[in-house]
Amino acid sequence: MNEAAMLTRGEAAATKTALRESWLAEWALSQAPVYCRDFQGRILIGNAAFARKFGRPTVELEGLPVTQCLHPDDVAVFKTGTGRTGVLATETARTHRWLTPQGWRWFTWEETPLPPGDSESPGIRAVGRDITRQRLAEELYLKLSRAVDQSPVSIVITDAEGRVQYVNPRFVQVSGCTLEDILDRNLPVLRDGHPDDESYQQFWATVRAGREWQGELSRTGPDGGLLWESVQVSCMRNPAGEITNLLCMREDITARKRLEDELRQAQKMESLGTLAGGIAHDFNNLLAVMNGYADISLLHMEDSALLQKSLREIKRAVQRAGGLVRQILTFSRKAEVNFTALDLNQLVRELVTLLAETFPRTVNLGMDLTEGLPPLTADHNQLQQIVLNLCVNARDAMPAGGTISIVTSLLAPNSLSRPDAVRDQRYACLQVTDTGTGMTPEVRARIFEPFFTTKQVNQGTGLGLAVVYGIVASHHGFIDVDSTPGVGSTFRIYLPVTENAEIAGQTASSQDFPGGGENLLVVDDEDPLRRLLQTALTRKGYHVTCACDGLEAIDFITNPECRLDAVLLDLNMPGASGLSVLKVIKAHRPELRVMMLSGHLSAETRADFEQLGQRDFLNKPYSLDDLGRRLRRLLDAAAE
Repeated sequence: MNEAAMLTRGEAAATKTALRESWLAEWALSQAPVYCRDFQGRILIGNAAFARKFGRPTVELEGLPVTQCLHPDDVAVFKTGTGRTGVLATETARTHRWLTPQGWRWFTWEETPLPPGDSESPGIRAVGRDITRQRLAEELYLKLSRAVDQSPVSIVITDAEGRVQYVNPRFVQVSGCTLEDILDRNLPVLRDGHPDDESYQQFWATVRAGREWQGELSRTGPDGGLLWESVQVSCMRNPAGEITNLLCMREDITARKRLEDELRQAQKMESLGTLAGGIAHDFNNLLAVMNGYADISLLHMEDSALLQKSLREIKRAVQRAGGLVRQILTFSRKAEVNFTALDLNQLVRELVTLLAETFPRTVNLGMDLTEGLPPLTADHNQLQQIVLNLCVNARDAMPAGGTISIVTSLLAPNSLSRPDAVRDQRYACLQVTDTGTGMTPEVRARIFEPFFTTKQVNQGTGLGLAVVYGIVASHHGFIDVDSTPGVGSTFRIYLPVTENAEIAGQTASSQDFPGGGENLLVVDDEDPLRRLLQTALTRKGYHVTCACDGLEAIDFITNPECRLDAVLLDLNMPGASGLSVLKVIKAHRPELRVMMLSGHLSAETRADFEQLGQRDFLNKPYSLDDLGRRLRRLLDAAAE
């Protein structure tokens, strides 16, 4: 090749290089990666930023297929429009994943046609921008959005004042209210479930202080049934730390609450079985007393002093039997939780008396009760169960016998060194200590798990301590356990006391009850009880008619010639129940006063009666004095 030809070729290469460099003239020193490619997808030239970004020297870029730098899933999309038939007429933007020394990165490229040569554009110029962080943020946002929308937990976002701004689909499903419904009707969603204004104000005091609020609330669901939810409300803050929104999450725990009730009831029945021997022993003693004094009365009727003494002893035995029956029913039935002020010491004394007749004689029960304890606001039935379960566990831990010590004490404010204890709150401590086998640390760590037990098969369900833990937690208390193998165990229950509360006293008046001249209907299927009421009330001046079952009572009630002012109505009877009779009374004589007499009235049955407006109930066994005074108040209220 002659020198002229070589010179011509060199000039052509220089011209070509100069032309390509002119395509990047504006971006030669740019920090943005820029490259040019032909319509076959081969790189023609790239700037220094492009070479650095993708870890290739500038001289190696020429002729490199772009597809070698792309993610395999993006190659097909890239090839669209890269042929001559897809020459760009205007600027466009395309986004792909490119391989860099740091891994796969998202880039968006602004593509424009290169200046035309002799007849047409030789290719495309692309100016890039790394949008990996933005893309990841968008993907994260989409994931979070889908998580919130598909969450099994109801989620509500409000402003700092509680005005709703967002609800997720689960909330709509559970509540039946859409965001539009809430905004149009200005519904106070955060108020749902709080039993009273005081609870709601305490919630706001916690949230406005910047703390998280947690609790279990119940409300009526869309189907009209009771819905229990575990609710958590936390503060959302801006970069300056100011509270801008509230995040409320509500988890449906209705099934769990139902299982907890069933578990607690099962454990109660297991504990009641433990007491069966002692209960039978007590009843046999009481029956022996009543039978014996009745025989003495029949044999010595002429001795009035002995007769009166025998009757007093019979009455005392009946009262003890009635108290025992009430205690059994209160403990065994599925009663509603009823928080009232009660005396912890009195409850312990009653149970220890019962347990002393039940436990083996090798087990000694001791008490050291601090007098003058303030009352607890608690459910009497559940507190009984705590004491009973701890004592039964202690007995089982002493197969050869030993001592169970029950101690009560009062803790001064701020003396309970627990982070979750309420400041300035006094706590009563119930301590149950045994001298049994004790527990290893491994067993100690699991004792509050449901169905965990170290007892042999058919000797326990493992529910006792799990139920104790649940009851203590529901009473806002705490439980601590100390145990040493071979020495014994100590359980300490801390429950908040109620300041300035008064315990309801028992009316113990034995005075003769007042009489009257009204017309009464006594409805009971027990003939001796009917005769007793008829005799006692007739002697007080009342005009008494008796019905032996519900159907006969309905005949009297629907007979317009039968004058009646009040009805003493038994609950469980053949023919027609007390509830059926009450419905007839409401339909035919709504002004008629009714007192329900029942040996066992469940919460569900009481609710049925209260829906009919019935509010007067008297539990069997009752004293004639109590019945007479309650009847007189009922009739006097009707006359007002």
